[in-house]
Amino acid sequence: MGKRADRNKTPRPKCSSRSLLSNVMRTELFTICIANVGLKEQMEPKAQTLKKSKKLELYPRPKTENKPSEHSFHKTLNPAFTSLNHPMAELKLSESRDLTRIERIGAHSHIRGLGLDSSLEPRDVSEGMVGQAQARKAAGVILQMIKDGKIAGRAILLAGQPGTGKTAIAMGMAKSLGLETPFSMLSGSEIFSLEMSKTEALMQAFRKSIGVRIKEETEIIEGEVVEIQIDRPAVSGAASKTGKLTLKTTDMETVYDLGAKMIEALGKEKVQSGDVIAIDKVSGKITKLGRSFSRSRDYDAMGPQTKFVQCPDGELQKRKEVVHCVTLHEIDVINSRTQGFLALFTGDTGEIRAEVREQIDTKVAEWREEGKAEIVPGVLFIDEVHMLDIECFSFLNRALENEMAPILVVATNRGITSIRGTNYKSPHGIPIDLLDRLLIITTEPYSEDEIRKILDIRCQEEDVEMSEDAKQLLTKIGHETSLRYAIHLITASALNCQKRKGMVVEVQDITRVYSLFLDVRRSTQYLMEYQKEYMFNEASIVDGEDADAMHD
Repeated sequence: MGKRADRNKTPRPKCSSRSLLSNVMRTELFTICIANVGLKEQMEPKAQTLKKSKKLELYPRPKTENKPSEHSFHKTLNPAFTSLNHPMAELKLSESRDLTRIERIGAHSHIRGLGLDSSLEPRDVSEGMVGQAQARKAAGVILQMIKDGKIAGRAILLAGQPGTGKTAIAMGMAKSLGLETPFSMLSGSEIFSLEMSKTEALMQAFRKSIGVRIKEETEIIEGEVVEIQIDRPAVSGAASKTGKLTLKTTDMETVYDLGAKMIEALGKEKVQSGDVIAIDKVSGKITKLGRSFSRSRDYDAMGPQTKFVQCPDGELQKRKEVVHCVTLHEIDVINSRTQGFLALFTGDTGEIRAEVREQIDTKVAEWREEGKAEIVPGVLFIDEVHMLDIECFSFLNRALENEMAPILVVATNRGITSIRGTNYKSPHGIPIDLLDRLLIITTEPYSEDEIRKILDIRCQEEDVEMSEDAKQLLTKIGHETSLRYAIHLITASALNCQKRKGMVVEVQDITRVYSLFLDVRRSTQYLMEYQKEYMFNEASIVDGEDADAMHD
């Protein structure tokens, strides 16, 4: 303990004036000694004398370009000490700003699954889902069949009133499927574009929802780095850099010769001795697996990103099976034209010819027979499906019968309405022949108790503290108007609470924003009262009973 305490005390440096006048480097070192000890008053006259001297510059600025130098002593010391006129005992540390992570909160960002137990029974409140027990149970049965691979080329319709959780159930299915099962989501109005036809947009959406799991065996070199030796040429422009890499496992140790590209890759990954790395022999890709447990005591403090792993055992060179998960659409885009993989990043895929897709399907079928590939049927969710026209519906009839078709989930809030593109009426705006292929799941309106639980979850998601009376009032508003309107008032009331320097949202905040923002019922009433004041009013003057019927 005594030795540690003595370490904290700064020793008094022994510097002479002769060593100070020797060269610039020693002058800087002496300045640091002065700053550490705090001998400002004693050495200030000497410093002024040195500044006036023409033979010696305290901080000469090099005229060369700002290139990083390995042995630059000025770069290490000069940023802390700009001149001797500064207070020497004060060291200016770089100010670090805390960057606030901005997270966008969406309408369904609180949903993490369907909220089912192991026997597919829905819990009351789980994974962000509340209510809709029958619909969630039906979706859970479909989900289990998708995971087991027993269902493909089927279609499910989620039908219900607006604000009853149809999209929430689809999002819960997407979260429960996991990352390996592809899930595509689009609205019924997204497929109408001037750049490509409607059927091409639907076909691309179908191909995005079909995954291919490709198995591949590769040779890798996996071990712990013992030493890295890099020989740099003495003259610039001479031969390229060469080096040696020593790797070891628990059983053996080997030295590998390195070329310029491997040296560059090692520098890019910041590999040093003690790291456990894996090198792909085919591509030359270096993967940093972590740091060896034997080097865990090299540093007193390390960042949270540091991961410690065991030193590999056995041979250095191993054969490893790598599984790549891609979608059929990605394979289509890459093979559609030269440098087609760039279109995956730009999004400018354009129309893909049918011949390209046929060749890819043939190749994937060959891989399946050889055991190299496996088809993963995903889920395609089309919201507002009543916006599709009769041509799109006829395309869906044919596409669902394909052997490599995904699970199609569609949602609509329409009753008996006309099919787009025709004069015929049909349930949900969908032709009868397609309705016959659909398994229909209905959703029911939420009760007042369920609305209260949903508002509790949303307050927690949006980080808003609300009193019980305010939640009760907001629940009543949501039950009388709509759930979406009540959810929108949460953030608005929180901002009003901040304005009055409050910590908890009270009833007065809810009342304030309720008077500022109208719901559909009050807005309709306002339009009926002042319809003569508006231009191009097409609604006829109705009596009180008709107005009430419209509100309902």
